[in-house]
Amino acid sequence: MGRKKLERFEDNAVRYNVVENGKACFGQLVGKWRDDHFKNEKPLVVELGCGRGEYTTGLGEKFPDRNFVGVDIKGARIWVGSNYAVENQLDNVAFLRTKIEQIVDHFGENEISELWITFPDPRPKDKDEKRRLTSPRFMEMYRKLLAEDGWVKFKTDSTFLFDYTLELIETGQLKVKNLSSTHKLYDSEYMDEHFGVKTKYEQLFYDKGEDIKYMKFQFA
Repeated sequence: MGRKKLERFEDNAVRYNVVENGKACFGQLVGKWRDDHFKNEKPLVVELGCGRGEYTTGLGEKFPDRNFVGVDIKGARIWVGSNYAVENQLDNVAFLRTKIEQIVDHFGENEISELWITFPDPRPKDKDEKRRLTSPRFMEMYRKLLAEDGWVKFKTDSTFLFDYTLELIETGQLKVKNLSSTHKLYDSEYMDEHFGVKTKYEQLFYDKGEDIKYMKFQFA
């Protein structure tokens, strides 16, 4: 392991805005993120697979009236978002280092107001369907954690994963309401809903001519 990565792990270990295994708060914030971590009653927004945290911190800057938690298993990547939040005094931003499969161990029922799924691995092989972050398996987790009127917002460059998710909805495998979707976000009426925030990889995809897909819905 490189020295740079070790230094980032050491930073994460002492930062309040990083919740990870080995800290007393890890696994102890279920249903209590607002009270015990953020010390306020602002709505809780969670980004899954946040990577370097560009979206989590970007939304945190634009919406100081909400709390944001980015979730990822890669500690060195989380450090980037954590560091940005510290340098810019974003007290409404935190990061949870864990596998997405384990989010039910870290958030309470109906605790999340809004859930962002941003550019996940499409996992196109049939054997990997259960690992797709928009598969029925994961959607049932999200349904449990989202508030009754909570929103799921999904952005991807993958036509495969986007159409797969739409098919789940169209065939009734995923029951939703108030669905809006577009295969060309930046040429659509929903353009403003990305709030001008782009991740590094989103910009790379876009520069290569990839259309960015977007959908939002509530569970029925």
